[in-house]
Amino acid sequence: MGKMGEKAVIVLHSGDMDKVYSALIIANGALAMGMEASIFFTFWGLMRLKKGELEKGPLSKMNMMGLGRQMIKKRMDKANVVSLERLMSDFKELGGKIIACEMTMEIMGITKEELRTEWVDEWGAVGTYIQEARDANITLFI
Repeated sequence: MGKMGEKAVIVLHSGDMDKVYSALIIANGALAMGMEASIFFTFWGLMRLKKGELEKGPLSKMNMMGLGRQMIKKRMDKANVVSLERLMSDFKELGGKIIACEMTMEIMGITKEELRTEWVDEWGAVGTYIQEARDANITLFI
């Protein structure tokens, strides 16, 4: 088990389905090992916090106009890989923290009403991320 105060902080810059999976799987793993975990959603990553958009991202590679994404989804279902919705609810239940980037919201014209605000623990900018990551044992940019 992790020592008290160990922390993983992830910047989720990408909205690609496979990268959102990676961020949530790593964050849930950290939480399961007794660490704190937070994800800073920014730019295309922030788009996944929009209502109904969590599962909508394209694949980073082999998207093939959406066909690759469907193939991967089928294979994931066959391998009993849980949905992003389920990973997100596990993340929140285990005490994971979500920070939404206000600068991205301003740049991309996104309002709080468009987002799943029940998931968001904090609204912030680069200073919020730096404060969060300052004493982290693991920091990742995905």
